[in-house]
Amino acid sequence: MQPGSAKAGPGLPSGDLWIPPATVRATPPPVDAQLEPDLSTPQPLPFLTRLWFAWVCFFLVLFDGTFAARAMLARRPPAAAPARAPAPAPPSSTPALQLLALFQREGRLVDFLKQDIAAFGDADVGAVARVVHDGCRKALESHAQIEPIRSEAEGARLELSRGFDASEVKLTGKVQGEPPYRGVLLHRGWRATKLELPVAVDGHNALVLAPAEVEL
Repeated sequence: MQPGSAKAGPGLPSGDLWIPPATVRATPPPVDAQLEPDLSTPQPLPFLTRLWFAWVCFFLVLFDGTFAARAMLARRPPAAAPARAPAPAPPSSTPALQLLALFQREGRLVDFLKQDIAAFGDADVGAVARVVHDGCRKALESHAQIEPIRSEAEGARLELSRGFDASEVKLTGKVQGEPPYRGVLLHRGWRATKLELPVAVDGHNALVLAPAEVEL
């Protein structure tokens, strides 16, 4: 073959360059990787492996202080994972159902809300609403104590300083910047200070707001 010429590969016309495929040799894993067990799924080691490992560890612990410290730490049991706090139980709906049942019993509130009043005149609705109002107010005052959140009269101008309780005061209108805020009190708000409901007897079904009535 002349210098500068290329060898023709199989199936190629003379003069075309053919490069033989490269030969890739698999690199064997390091010796340590061959001897190191798979710790993801630990299996008992054979006796000869344990004997060799004990022999190596003996000299490493004897002459390598860092390895000795790591081996000492490995003897300690792993720290237990912190116990996950149980999820909070959902609040019971029984008190709300009891209060709704009281409004139904004293003021027929559920009957009034479920009634289609579109066909009734304003005078009829007003007369029924007065009865419902009197009964529900009686039930509310008998079992709960409610007070206004703000002491100012509605329509009064007031100032909310920094750190006010956002759960007790709802801001409306153009809310910009940081406190203090100045505005007009539209509603005083209400806060329940006490709630006393009847103690349910055994077998009581709180989902029954009013039993069906059958006259014999």
